Amino acid sequence: SQPYLGDLTISHVTPTSIQLEWTVPEGTFDSFTVQYKDAQGQPQVVPVHGESRTVTVPNLVPSRRYKFNLYGVWGRKRLGPISTDAVTGEDGCGSFPCPIHGFGAGQDRAQHAHHPLLSIAAPAPPVEEEPPSRPRLGDLTASHVTPTSIQLDWTILEGTFDSFTVQYKDAQGQPQAMAVDGGSRTVTVPNLVPSHRYKFNLYGVWGRKRIGLVSTEAVTGGDSCRQCLRALSVASPEPPKEEPPSRPQLGDLTASHITPNSIQLDWTVPKGTFDSFMVQYKDAQGQPQVVPVNGESRMVIVP
Repeated sequence: SQPYLGDLTISHVTPTSIQLEWTVPEGTFDSFTVQYKDAQGQPQVVPVHGESRTVTVPNLVPSRRYKFNLYGVWGRKRLGPISTDAVTGEDGCGSFPCPIHGFGAGQDRAQHAHHPLLSIAAPAPPVEEEPPSRPRLGDLTASHVTPTSIQLDWTILEGTFDSFTVQYKDAQGQPQAMAVDGGSRTVTVPNLVPSHRYKFNLYGVWGRKRIGLVSTEAVTGGDSCRQCLRALSVASPEPPKEEPPSRPQLGDLTASHITPNSIQLDWTVPKGTFDSFMVQYKDAQGQPQVVPVNGESRMVIVP
């Protein structure tokens, strides 16, 4: 039966990030897509795995209202959206949790005409329950390097995190951030510049706290390097001598669903498996854009 989305709520707010949570009362989705506009009014998208029910949207501007739309992807259909909006915390919040201001998708704004900023407090845990132990990050390493991407891997010494945030500066010195699902232990950072040194910081998000950081540095390969395997921080262990896996092969790429402001892409993999995919395109201003996709996926919506 066709799944359907429940409620979209704000569970954690800082001056530069907002954590979203949602419910799926019935069925399962293949993936989700969170859409919003940044401080410059440019549309942004955060792809989320179908098993997740939370994501942290990073790199926001303090004291600014954002509206978030969540779509569920089921087969070739995009269902939804459900929406909510919230205001990022002020700079004075520092490392402490900021009060959450916003309206959920099912709330009546007219009922709160005299309360333009409605605080939604997180429910207190039952007194009799033992609080979960604080998780700990282990090591962060760069395991695979190409001229335009670096794959990061990390370990968790204890406990579990709700999500992770990777931060780095691009070739122009502008800070960048990537939100990663709490079940992941690897991510590929795309759209880098050849022969450039990058420093990466990884934070773990646990409830209302940002725990970490762990760091590593790596240099992207030169233009002539196709599959570089060098990282400055930790050298990759020598692989065991075994039969190498067969080289995977891409099949067809098709556009299966088109709206005025989005295109759904589908592709096939006739042979083998890929670690991940990257969709590259140029936006209406001619600026190159990239959408990272999980290696198990066979579709993505470009908003």
